[in-house]
Amino acid sequence: MSGVDHFDDSQPINPFMTQVVPIDRGDARHEHKRIREALESAGVTVIKVDPPENCQDGVYTANWALVRGDKAILASLPNARKAEESYAEQMLIDQGKTVIRVPEGLRASGQGDALPCGNLLFCGSTYRADIEAQAFIAEQLGYERIQLQTIPLLDEHGNSVTNLFSGWPDSFYYDIDLALSIIRPPVGDRKGLIAWCPAAFTTQSREFLHAFDGVDKIEVSEAEAREGFACNLVSTGETVIMNSGGRQLSKDLEAWGLQTILLDNPELGKGGGSIRCTTLTLNNS
Repeated sequence: MSGVDHFDDSQPINPFMTQVVPIDRGDARHEHKRIREALESAGVTVIKVDPPENCQDGVYTANWALVRGDKAILASLPNARKAEESYAEQMLIDQGKTVIRVPEGLRASGQGDALPCGNLLFCGSTYRADIEAQAFIAEQLGYERIQLQTIPLLDEHGNSVTNLFSGWPDSFYYDIDLALSIIRPPVGDRKGLIAWCPAAFTTQSREFLHAFDGVDKIEVSEAEAREGFACNLVSTGETVIMNSGGRQLSKDLEAWGLQTILLDNPELGKGGGSIRCTTLTLNNS
């Protein structure tokens, strides 16, 4: 985890960055601190690094890379975040990781758009990541890739919206970690468990996930996913640190035998991210 020292929405690269109400950095700092404390209370070891200088999104470390074992595949980020890449690379080297870059010209959003569940890798493409990059990542790290697509942001005429600042296609589910979360990996004969928002996915991806029996699934409402950042959570497999906007998901998780810790993160949400976005997992097995 890094910090909120430079956090703002001056370069609005996703539709959550409305700039209607200014970000209160002091409140964001308290939210970030509570996330770290909740993770530590659940037994997670948190490595704290300084946020990169003058990087508005540098608090969202999940987008820096995808890590498995001693390898880290570095992200290739939108224009407003390019300065984070070299910083993230050094931070990962400092943690003893061998850093690998995706092929030139391809976009990759780190753990934001590639979520490991055992040997499965749930990937989202189009808005922040290219399929070719995710195929490269899965091959390098030894994952079986599950390629998915969330729905685009549409204008009043039903046309897909291009973000005016990044020049990339836009979506309220621009990273898959806003629409799907890994609750626990498979262990022995027990399947992995995910939570996902059917309304966030295209028809093809939604039908695929409905039929896919490689994991157990909990469904999340569109309101909880989009307005409450319900899917943007961190789970230890026993305890789930999640947003208070996911009340029904919390009940469903508890019915599966998990404990939940609910947090309010309205300031971090103004940047288009929340709990999952602020954390990069370094020990994916």
